[in-house]
Amino acid sequence: MQPGSRPPARPARAVAVLLAAVLSLAAAPAAAAEEASASGSVPLRVATYNIHAGAGEDQVFDLDRTAAALRGLRADVIGLQEVDVHWGDRSAFADEARALAGKLRMRVFFAPIYDLDPAVEGGERRQYGVAVLSRHPVLYAENHEITRLSTQTPDPVPAPAPGFAEVVIRVKGVRTHVYTTHLDYRADPTIRAAQVDDMLEVLAADRGPRILVGDFNAEASAPELAPLWHTLRDAAPDAGPTYPAIEPEKRIDLITVSHGVAVTGARTPETDASDHRPVVADLRLPRKGR
Repeated sequence: MQPGSRPPARPARAVAVLLAAVLSLAAAPAAAAEEASASGSVPLRVATYNIHAGAGEDQVFDLDRTAAALRGLRADVIGLQEVDVHWGDRSAFADEARALAGKLRMRVFFAPIYDLDPAVEGGERRQYGVAVLSRHPVLYAENHEITRLSTQTPDPVPAPAPGFAEVVIRVKGVRTHVYTTHLDYRADPTIRAAQVDDMLEVLAADRGPRILVGDFNAEASAPELAPLWHTLRDAAPDAGPTYPAIEPEKRIDLITVSHGVAVTGARTPETDASDHRPVVADLRLPRKGR
């Protein structure tokens, strides 16, 4: 469970930027965003998926299976968690972010949580984190810091660390902020509570439609997530549990949206391509968004 103008200035803790890090491919037309409705709102299909570094519930690494599960969502933008980039044997040292973007013909922004020395001299740096795939133009992207308790050092203490991804996309003229996150997995909610505060600080600097997705490692009703609901709302409260993938019991993978973003449907597809199930939601963005 484990090229437009720059947005308003960020808090000092934000990690530096990136547009160069966004891989732009010959993306297919957005699945649901080619036509605006008579009311003037703009459709967008959003998904979130913890891909378990490309391993299924059977613990077998199979990135083609992961890509097939993602393709089946027919989403315009997807937040990914547990993404390996040259990380290790478990994922064949693959650059999963770039590989999945290629297989799906989407743009990608990868935001590492960990960035470690190569396994062998002259090798690629070992990275692990979150990513955003998009069929829409990416205007801006940033890897923000939030409070974390490292899993890579002995006796860790809470400290700011990267891995909270933001992209600004243009959807039929509407500038939209999409964020993906992976919150702390421990039973003690203290770190998750701090992470919620940190994320809300980032979101407060932005205007227009905002969509936050990810593996929250807590259900929507958890006390540490309560501050989110002053700014956002749960887009898929009835979509069903997401973890574990087989006979899921907990809904810890969430899609949340800012006020003014309408939700027309949501579901949790059944798949064992990861140890989590994905969540997908159909949204309508207000055209007044910037």
